[in-house]
Amino acid sequence: MTAQAFRRSTAIGAALLALACGMGGAEAAEGAAPLPHRNWSFEGIFGTFDRGALQRGFQVYRESCAACHSMKLLAYRNLRDIGFSEDQVKEIAASFQINDGPNDQGEMFERPGRPGDRFRSPFANDNAARAANNGAYPPDFSVISKSRLGGATYIYALLIGYKDAPAGMQMQQGMNYNAYFPGHQIAMPPPLQPGAVSYADGTEATLERMSADVATFLAWASEPELESRKRMGVKVLLFLFVLTGMLYAVKRKVWAGVAH
Repeated sequence: MTAQAFRRSTAIGAALLALACGMGGAEAAEGAAPLPHRNWSFEGIFGTFDRGALQRGFQVYRESCAACHSMKLLAYRNLRDIGFSEDQVKEIAASFQINDGPNDQGEMFERPGRPGDRFRSPFANDNAARAANNGAYPPDFSVISKSRLGGATYIYALLIGYKDAPAGMQMQQGMNYNAYFPGHQIAMPPPLQPGAVSYADGTEATLERMSADVATFLAWASEPELESRKRMGVKVLLFLFVLTGMLYAVKRKVWAGVAH
């Protein structure tokens, strides 16, 4: 199976898994508020990812999301694509302990991470993940943006959508009200609070800023080839435009002496 096919199949699996037992336990048939309008730098044919937002988004994921949600399809070396230097990537990878082995004695051991390692999962296995989250499995975030209708906008809305339940609404035990989640009852508690991270670039860590940054990072993680694909698309369009002009000129030349 190719990497692209694997990514697509994983996206489908992640979507089905999240619908079954992901972030909430409400009936999907119940409605949710319309998603807020937001312009993203990576939208449109010439859109690109904001490297500053990507690096801040990775920081939000690392400090506020990685304790529960894995990103099994990403390796630390992929962080070079969002503007981190080789030394920074090595430092980030080494800050995690990776389970490896067996060694010469046949035992598993832990070692500092390397750039080629996949992102470390927060739990040893799926059962451990469920046990730590009251039976709900935290979905993998590798392709979460692709597996949600609305993509980055849905993720952003979900993160800013936690509110007090309206008067008269009966909330299930252990559930939280969210204006943008189908059914409005979600198992995941609010993951972000203003000032939850201290951005390395000095940006103020408002709830909206952190939500937008991590949504941008997850959009990139779901489609890291987006920029190169758009560049190739522009080149193809320019080629077709030039080819069309050449073909028209040849047609005029060939038929110039024929009476019409």
